[in-house]
Amino acid sequence: MTDRAGGGAGWASSLEGELRRVVRGEVGFDATSRALATMDASNYRRVPLGVVAPRDADDVAAVLQVCREHGVPVVARGGGTSIAGQATGVGVVLDFTRHMNRLLALDPAARTAVVQPGLVLDRLQEAAAPHGLRFGPDPSTHGRCTLGGMIGNNSCGAHSVAWGTTSDSVRELSVITARGRRLRPGRDWAGAPEGLRALVEGELARLRTGFPDLPRRISGYALDALLPERGADVARSFCGSEGTLGILTEAVVRLVEAPRARALAVLGYADESAAAEAAAGLLPLGPLTVEGMAADLVRSPAGLPRGGAWLFVETGGAAADEARARAEAIVRAADVVDSLVVTDPAAQRALWRVREDASGTATRMPDGTEAWPGWEDCAVPPARLGAYLHDFRALLAGHGLRGTPYGHFGDGCIHVRIDFDLLTEAGVGRFRRFSEDLADLVVAHGGSLSGEHGDGRARAELLPRMYGAETVRLFERAKAVWDPDDLLNPGMLVRPAPLDTDLRFSVLPRRPVDVAFGYPADGGDFRAAVRRCVGVAKCRTATAAGPAVMCPSFRVTGEEEHSTRGRARLLHEMLAGEVVTGGWRSTEVRDALDLCLSCKGCRSDCPVGVDMATYKAEFLHHHYAGRCRPAAHHALGRLPEWLRAVARTGTAAPVNRLASVAVAARLGKRLAGIAPERDIPGIAEETFTRWWRRRGGGRATGDPVVLWPDTFTEYLSPPVGRAAVRVLEAAGLRVELPPAGRRGGVCCGLTYVSTGQLDRARAVLRRTLDLMEPVLRAGVPVVVLEPSCAAALRGDLPELLHDDPRAARLASAVRTFAETLQEHAPGWTPPAVHRPVAGQTHCHQHAVLGDAADRRLRESAGLTGELSGGCCGLAGNFGFEKGHFEVSRACAEEQLLPAVRAAAGDTVILADGYSCRTQLEQLAGVRGRHLAEVLAEGLDGETSIDR
Repeated sequence: MTDRAGGGAGWASSLEGELRRVVRGEVGFDATSRALATMDASNYRRVPLGVVAPRDADDVAAVLQVCREHGVPVVARGGGTSIAGQATGVGVVLDFTRHMNRLLALDPAARTAVVQPGLVLDRLQEAAAPHGLRFGPDPSTHGRCTLGGMIGNNSCGAHSVAWGTTSDSVRELSVITARGRRLRPGRDWAGAPEGLRALVEGELARLRTGFPDLPRRISGYALDALLPERGADVARSFCGSEGTLGILTEAVVRLVEAPRARALAVLGYADESAAAEAAAGLLPLGPLTVEGMAADLVRSPAGLPRGGAWLFVETGGAAADEARARAEAIVRAADVVDSLVVTDPAAQRALWRVREDASGTATRMPDGTEAWPGWEDCAVPPARLGAYLHDFRALLAGHGLRGTPYGHFGDGCIHVRIDFDLLTEAGVGRFRRFSEDLADLVVAHGGSLSGEHGDGRARAELLPRMYGAETVRLFERAKAVWDPDDLLNPGMLVRPAPLDTDLRFSVLPRRPVDVAFGYPADGGDFRAAVRRCVGVAKCRTATAAGPAVMCPSFRVTGEEEHSTRGRARLLHEMLAGEVVTGGWRSTEVRDALDLCLSCKGCRSDCPVGVDMATYKAEFLHHHYAGRCRPAAHHALGRLPEWLRAVARTGTAAPVNRLASVAVAARLGKRLAGIAPERDIPGIAEETFTRWWRRRGGGRATGDPVVLWPDTFTEYLSPPVGRAAVRVLEAAGLRVELPPAGRRGGVCCGLTYVSTGQLDRARAVLRRTLDLMEPVLRAGVPVVVLEPSCAAALRGDLPELLHDDPRAARLASAVRTFAETLQEHAPGWTPPAVHRPVAGQTHCHQHAVLGDAADRRLRESAGLTGELSGGCCGLAGNFGFEKGHFEVSRACAEEQLLPAVRAAAGDTVILADGYSCRTQLEQLAGVRGRHLAEVLAEGLDGETSIDR
């Protein structure tokens, strides 16, 4: 093959044009499409010429023909969660997630399913579950990994001790070779390309003796599956080939019977070596899983038994008693520090989330130091795992490296992220030396360099150490039988590039970037903040599990550029300057961030704490520096100023009347950049602080609290403030308001931050700190009713004014309404409302503040039921901006509006955020209420709170 992937722009344009003529799916050679595919979840980066999303097998065949004629490599890509670099390439990337993502058939009687390569595993599991079936392998990325990717990598997951690897679950495949031949690989040489059988029959002795016998041997080609005594299974041998032999277009997979009941035994051990030594001894008891994890990976050990490491051992049964009995038998057989048996499904899911998030959490050491994959999933015989871990620890120490192992202890497969320095020449040299030594160690223990994620760029160079040169040459011959032109994912498995080339960080600037926020968790370095995204793609899930929020815009559009990962990739490429060349002026990054709701869901739901809302504000700050901003930035970003002007001039009533006139409203919205579908909210004719002064201030004499008159409470919903005063005073607290200055009162700066007007935000916040100095000196708690404002004061304020110690003091003084009552009126009993509730936990509350105090307060008041997760979709200025209405509405339709529609007639609709209440009113005609309003109405059985 003549690789012309490095050709000029004109040649690439010609290739693009030919592909557009023959492909019915999308063809993207633009900067955004290419930038989004430069990386997977590995340490590697390669820039493709373009990305094609084929609609069907005919599209795939057409792409292969055009690329073969041009000598351009082709790389198949699913969810892009590969950890060894095999989902990156310099030619044309085939993205199967857009169209070829369907479940084509499911046969419960035969226990089979027919799937397309882009189908996400969870969608198959959801379809199989009503029939009591499931797909056996289940990687921790099950919410976004695809069946095609699982077949390409021979993925495994937590239940492989019971149901094996993906290759154990494959019946038949539909494959197109690089030369356009359509094959149906299966057993007994079905679908074998010409020459494969002769190759195998000439190497029977090597195939029978040259492959380690262990449950997690994923490295290299599975040529031993072609032995006659193993059924000459061509489909099985294709699994784990990393897209190098043919392009998968369809698969018939085997399903297994799912246990009707499950129990989870969590076994505590002193350390991971003790847990590893115990794991193999539990296998004869027939567990479904034996997973291991050390304490360093656990954000909070709450809910786990005592110990420094744990085994998660799942058992199944026809009924709950049977599953529990098996779990208890495992506890009795285990020599543990402590143990826990869990049968409640919700509690089990919560514990499994701790384990699944480890793949992202492990990207940081306990002290915050970065850690990386590369030696992510070596496997040894389970009985040797304890000894291997001991030697592995010694090898780490010998190289001056750190890492925390976890993973599939029952299969002898260890995951570990190591604090490699991949930014300097010396660090990369150490990475290479360690890789070579670890490969030798794994082989010495009879293991496989890869036990789950494949070899890719990370390990293929070292395969001769595991298999020997002759077997690797056999791999090369097998590759030539399938793909004689070396068109498909070249450089994977055979003839690889060095493992220390094409590292993703080599293109980043050598000096820190000048930024506005402090990024305290990243040493003030925006490059390190962007590096946080390692590509595990938890943001790409189709539904928000439980109370999760991240990432609402992706769930609406399904487009990678609207996921947290996609935006982080574009920011990475912006810093690199090779594909995205505009720097802070980049239109590609601006457009991708446009649909970011700044919900901050990623700050809490992303395993590594990517905070895209902050990155968006940073980008907008630089992007519009010295340039004209969109009208909505002025209209909505400077909302506190406009509302204060209306209040000062006493023009709320005429402004409201004008907004109710259709012609005036249309003109005003057009000039202000507001979505024409939106109604303009009414402005209160009496502000909260004016009511406060008319009332004569506070009336209680207890401990003081300062009630923050945020913009929304002050000018748009004063009844919330009045209700809060009533409840706080009923709880025995003395309510005060912050001092006000000649230029206005305090402000959290939220609207300026969300629109990237950071210079203005800093000025507003410094003025606020000046006003708040007496409060800070007195150490009085500051009660903030609006969750987004409280989150801004706790998070954005100290990060934006990181040079002002008063910022941290104010942030630490901020309390939510419920937190205030819990901490400063612990003996107070709220009124007994005894009503069911529905609604949504505010996204900023979920991400930054937490809602434990709110849950306890609701329970004390007899407010029953759960609030939904997700985001309301209005999200401050986002849902009001022109062009955002449809996405805003779709976000609301995901969880909030269905929950409200399903609520009984006497249900209280709770919505502490002004945006949430506005969204409910405008889209559902429903009045949402702040918790303070509900409690105020319950005081003394009264219904009026305006006293």
